[in-house]
Amino acid sequence: MANAKESHPIKSASEESKVVVVENGKMVDVQDKEITMEGLCSISSYDQWTRIPVSGPLLKPRYKHAAAVVQEKMYVFGGNHNGRYLGDMQVLDFKSLSWSKLEAKIQSEEPSDLTGTTSLPPCAGHALVPWGNKILCLAGHTREPTESLSVKEFDPQTCTWSTLRTYGRSPSTRGGQSVTLVGGTLVVFGGEGDGRSLLNDLHILDLETMTWDEFETTGTPPSPRSEHAAACYDDRYLLIFGGGSHSTCFNDLHLLDMQTMEWSRPEHQGITPKPRAGHAGVTVGENWFITGGGNNKKGVPETLVLNMSTFVWSVVTGFEGRAPPTSEIYALKSSRKSGAPSGQLNEPETNGLASVDGSSSRGVIFEIEELQDEKTIKRADTSRTLLQAVKGEKSQIEEKLNQEEMQSSRLKQELANVETKNVELTKASCIELDLVRNQLSAEEARASQLENEVLDLQQRLHKMEALEKESESLRLEKDAESDDSSSGSNQRPADKGFWRWNG
Repeated sequence: MANAKESHPIKSASEESKVVVVENGKMVDVQDKEITMEGLCSISSYDQWTRIPVSGPLLKPRYKHAAAVVQEKMYVFGGNHNGRYLGDMQVLDFKSLSWSKLEAKIQSEEPSDLTGTTSLPPCAGHALVPWGNKILCLAGHTREPTESLSVKEFDPQTCTWSTLRTYGRSPSTRGGQSVTLVGGTLVVFGGEGDGRSLLNDLHILDLETMTWDEFETTGTPPSPRSEHAAACYDDRYLLIFGGGSHSTCFNDLHLLDMQTMEWSRPEHQGITPKPRAGHAGVTVGENWFITGGGNNKKGVPETLVLNMSTFVWSVVTGFEGRAPPTSEIYALKSSRKSGAPSGQLNEPETNGLASVDGSSSRGVIFEIEELQDEKTIKRADTSRTLLQAVKGEKSQIEEKLNQEEMQSSRLKQELANVETKNVELTKASCIELDLVRNQLSAEEARASQLENEVLDLQQRLHKMEALEKESESLRLEKDAESDDSSSGSNQRPADKGFWRWNG
């Protein structure tokens, strides 16, 4: 999978001029007209990448780093260099176009207590988001990961880091997620969690109350992924494009209505984007520019643009040859006029200017919006087109939902019939079992009676045998007495007269 970060559209407080910066997908803006008067706006050619010279110490080549712009300076933090996490804070001054390194401090729980000049632990796959004059740092992979996602704040004025206290259930730790600023909230989607598990959960942090919420959504969400791009349109719609899993990259487009919390798949027109992960994206009005990224085999050279009101893809240009080295910045000035979202009725049209710093095959992208004299297209038509597309998608989803409900009802009825048959069979089985048990009890009683009768007969037999023995003994005694009697009569003298035995 190609290595880079996700996109994070940030709306500026002033629409007079805007510089939107994407550092490997991390996008921020700068409201400073003086920047547009210097080196970046010296570009005269449209829809081509142009090299912008910079000075200062060169940065280490890196990927999966993050960047944010605050007060005319771009802050680059962390990343991965040859498999090693980085923890340095580098700064690019837009006026002088020069790099420098900051030595940041870590502020403890006591505001007056600073723990020295050591920065945050090295990390990669995190997100930097400007909030006022400060920068928020979320998520990312570290050598010693934590269970939940923490939110840290960097103050460029004091050059200090601090950990913000949040409420609610924090998301699990992750890297390669998208973090999108939508109004006063941060929307975190997907990423790669602990154990390389891919995620597609959605969490929202309210920046006023610093409370986390995990919202229930309807429709079919994007499949679990990381290194995708995300953008916000009209302060209502969250767009997710591309990204990858451990084995494949995607080119699908998903839309989440932040008011109804319903996912859908818009039907896009124009060219079909190539699957990619690790790409960068930036919004200029209603146009979403996508550049860089790639698959497991090679990078994707085409720079694309999606009109978010009509969902039409087109190719802006390509970047030929090898990726630029880290000491170079490339800029792209777009010829497309940026119709603003339908919610910003009074916003004038602007032209986009994007630049890329080749710290890897992706790099840094700058988008500059300038005032134009031409009138903008009617926002009502844009809103109507988008609304029709969303309604059509919603009708399809509702039809599929009705079919699923009918299928579910049929299955429930079949299940009820099966359960009824099962109850009847159970009752019949219970009746038959009771009959068998009664028969068995009767047989057991009969067997017990027979056993008693056999025992009685055996006792009688023993008595008869004893009587027979006693009778035999008496008979033998009689026979013996009879023999003795006969012997005595034969020896009696004759002169004694007549002798009679009375038996």
